[in-house]
Amino acid sequence: MLVHSKAGRWAAWSLFGLLFLPLFALPLLVVVAASLSTHWSGAFPSGPTAGNYASAVRGESLQALTTSLVTALVASLLALTVGSWAALAAAGLKRRGKRCLDALFMLPVAVPSVVVGLAVLVAFSKPPLLLNGTSSIVILAHTILVTAFAYQSVSAAILRLDPAYEQAAASLGARPAYVLWRVKLPLLLPSLTAAAGLCFALSMGELSATMMLYPPDWMPLPVRIFTATDRGSLFSGSAVAVVLMATTLLVLLAVSHIRTRATYR
Repeated sequence: MLVHSKAGRWAAWSLFGLLFLPLFALPLLVVVAASLSTHWSGAFPSGPTAGNYASAVRGESLQALTTSLVTALVASLLALTVGSWAALAAAGLKRRGKRCLDALFMLPVAVPSVVVGLAVLVAFSKPPLLLNGTSSIVILAHTILVTAFAYQSVSAAILRLDPAYEQAAASLGARPAYVLWRVKLPLLLPSLTAAAGLCFALSMGELSATMMLYPPDWMPLPVRIFTATDRGSLFSGSAVAVVLMATTLLVLLAVSHIRTRATYR
């Protein structure tokens, strides 16, 4: 920390605790407590039970979790591919061209995600690209929404790269494709894995655009949580939400482990 005195550190940690617990930790802890309860007692859930998780890990909830995992995985890989390719291309453009490309990729996150969902619905509801009512339209919307984060992450990493590595490889006769594959991409690997983890987490929690697009046989887990709580099943919905949080955290921990290994290669 930047505070060197003991009293200052205590004050900083106290301020952090006062801000962090009410704003971030406490709501999540209440969700966890509700997932283990059957009813409310005053301001807090009570009636301890683990029965809510019995339905949260099987049947329609398990199918929704699988749907979310597949959607997030495919959307993250597509976003990482498109975003990285665009970031590499933008690095060779002039300032005006790079600004136009930046604006193009940031536009989907500059507007509400429900607008993106509506735009995808309108654009792909008629031939020749009729995707409405299929899982592809949900994956496409998620890809559009998260590609900007992959693009920005990789673009920032490219700016930090030391050009001496590429120059040395080129001076030894390496072709541009070989330099890209064997020099630049390995150096970008930590940023690529971080971008993949961010895209995955954002896709796992996407709701607004998904609500407008999902077909009955492709319901992601956030939609399942919304429908459960909307029907008044707060405690079972909380259990499903905890499953969503735990799954996302496990995947992010795995991505973080891969990123750490890539950093120290």
